[in-house]
Amino acid sequence: MAFGMGKGMLGSILSIIFLIGLILTVFPPENIAEFVGKQSVLLATVIAAAFGAITLIPAFIAFPLVGTLVHAGVGIVPSVAFLTTLTMVGIVTFPLEKREFGLKFTAVRNGLSFLFAIIIALVMGVIV
Repeated sequence: MAFGMGKGMLGSILSIIFLIGLILTVFPPENIAEFVGKQSVLLATVIAAAFGAITLIPAFIAFPLVGTLVHAGVGIVPSVAFLTTLTMVGIVTFPLEKREFGLKFTAVRNGLSFLFAIIIALVMGVIV
């Protein structure tokens, strides 16, 4: 059963890896780091969090991607905001979640998750 599910997800996983490779080719991590570096930490954090909230990337792909961005010079706070919203906020999955749990629950959960992602990123900036 697990093999069948994994086989069904293989196309999605490969397409995500391909898409990330394409994005990093068009927008190299160095260019992303340069853009983020020109912004204030708070603005860069909010932009990174918003981008992370919109995209849907599995954690096992997101961690190496964020590592690449940090290695290229993107600050810890925007990187953590991006990573945290990738895993906690689901704009792409909002319709499915709304259907299963209702609009109010979904909106509150996503809103609080976005807020806590910003808080987590700021705390990590202090810690690290």
